[in-house]
Amino acid sequence: MAAVISASGLSRHYGELKAVDQVSLEVEEGSLFGLLGPNGSGKTTMIRMLTGQVRPTSGSAHVLGIDVVANSVQVRQQIGIIPEQETPPSFLTAEEYLAFVGSIRKIPAVQEKADWWFDFLEFSDKRDVLCKDLSRGTRQKLMFAQAFLHRPVLALIDEPLINFDPVMQKTVKGYLKEYVRDGGTIFLSTHILEIAEEICSDVAIIHKGRLVHTGPVAGILGQQQHLADFFLEAVGKGSHA
Repeated sequence: MAAVISASGLSRHYGELKAVDQVSLEVEEGSLFGLLGPNGSGKTTMIRMLTGQVRPTSGSAHVLGIDVVANSVQVRQQIGIIPEQETPPSFLTAEEYLAFVGSIRKIPAVQEKADWWFDFLEFSDKRDVLCKDLSRGTRQKLMFAQAFLHRPVLALIDEPLINFDPVMQKTVKGYLKEYVRDGGTIFLSTHILEIAEEICSDVAIIHKGRLVHTGPVAGILGQQQHLADFFLEAVGKGSHA
């Protein structure tokens, strides 16, 4: 299958800090790809570079065949993004925000699509509530809805389940798996290893900005090893490299 994300020697430095350091990876079409790492390992910086929100210090990346440095706006037009910090505009209601997203993306029948998301994520009663007054969990639902409102072929999502209760986590995990079965591709970052083991087809492990492993989850589980144990070994090796 073709690579929908391709990074080569991707780095981002902040003075002496190497937030991401010479990362090269490919994500194939139809993957549910997890980027795993401890807090501060570089996961969020990777997503910000791949979505054109942060310019790399060096290296290159292509998303859906588009150079993310040269054409960052075009990348963001075609993908779905859920940032680590959910940030819908405080002065809009939830319904107004989805209408705004629909207008920007020129989504046909946007009201019907928004209605589906309000029902699916069970927050129809929050339609007319200002975003600034929504709970963190409800803001997360809204950001999830905006990312998939236009049914993108690729979504990059940062800690997508962290503010959801177990019932909503199950709903969203089911949606992500179905989305991939229907031909979409997901690139998600998380430090919740149980979730990654349950839903991801492939994973990369990043530690202190460096990639220490990449490969299919089935290969790890086939060694009669849980992903959490493998992760701790990989991070341990990375910390002594």
